[in-house]
Amino acid sequence: MIPVRRRAPTPRLTRLCDSGTRRIKEQGATSKVAEKQWSNAEAAKTEIRTLLELMAPGILRCMYCLDNRGTDIDHFQPKALVPLRTFDWQNHLLACSFCNSNAKREEYPCDAVTGERLLIDPTVDDPSDHLRLLPASGKYQARTARGCHSIRVFDLNREDLRRGRVRMFRLCRDLLPVWHAKALRGDHEGARETAAALLDEPFGDVLRALLRRARTPAMAELTFGTELGAALVAWSEAASGH
Repeated sequence: MIPVRRRAPTPRLTRLCDSGTRRIKEQGATSKVAEKQWSNAEAAKTEIRTLLELMAPGILRCMYCLDNRGTDIDHFQPKALVPLRTFDWQNHLLACSFCNSNAKREEYPCDAVTGERLLIDPTVDDPSDHLRLLPASGKYQARTARGCHSIRVFDLNREDLRRGRVRMFRLCRDLLPVWHAKALRGDHEGARETAAALLDEPFGDVLRALLRRARTPAMAELTFGTELGAALVAWSEAASGH
């Protein structure tokens, strides 16, 4: 998982969502009513999906696993639990069908004492505050209770994701030095093409994890070796505009 910047709703989306919420209230605000209103809200769903796709990482990737295409509008806090959030724009994320229907489903764990949510919302949280990714093994470790529950609920360490992250690690290891060499010799167009290829790949969390572990040139070289370490430092500097 990586941070996702939520876009402001369009005026049309605001009107459609306000209308949907009003109908749910008028009809009793039950989960059954919410489900029916959502099923019939084709205009609202089209508007929501269009905006979510503009927010999606990579090429329309799922905001949870970053692997599969985001096909579903997920209600982060399930509409069965809180019907009045069915049309809440802040409650919508783009998910693949596996993460939405097979993994997360209606789960929304909260702390028994404080009521605080125990799932990472990538539009609110920085996932790296709660999760530590080990790029070479492709596995996530939890830093916090929110990270622990997110690994379980989204099944973030399932084998296909683990293998995909390992593949992305190897791709970064091979392509980042290529990008850096092009940049150093002034082949800016070639460098842009290589960078775009990396950024369009699934598992953007792997590149982000590598960059976090290469905070200084000395640390980067010690951790990744001279060639990859220098490329990571240069990428970080380019990204920050230095």
